[in-house]
Amino acid sequence: MTFHKKTVFITGGSRGIGKAIALRLAREGANVAIAAKTAEAHPKLDGTIHTAAAEIEAAGGKALALQTDIRYEDQIEASVRQAAEHFGGIDILVNNASAINLLPTEMLEAKRFDLMHGIN
Repeated sequence: MTFHKKTVFITGGSRGIGKAIALRLAREGANVAIAAKTAEAHPKLDGTIHTAAAEIEAAGGKALALQTDIRYEDQIEASVRQAAEHFGGIDILVNNASAINLLPTEMLEAKRFDLMHGIN
């Protein structure tokens, strides 16, 4: 299967596995919509939706950076709509966004627990 001119919507695509998938698809000429929370540089995390989009473009794809918190349905709907309008539709969805904390459950703060379950 070729991904040339296919449009891919990737959640959590600003770093890690999501970005690696985006770059692989970009090398085949895909249109890639990156939906992730990080729009500004974070001291503990590398990459933003904007740096990922620049790398996608450099790899030969077309990119659209969409700041999206997937815990909120209205943000998901808005980002999907923007991507579909920008690229003329969406062919492939990659649900990659995740959150993890490896502490034992009894030691995990409620807000961290809620974050993991809201995203995963």
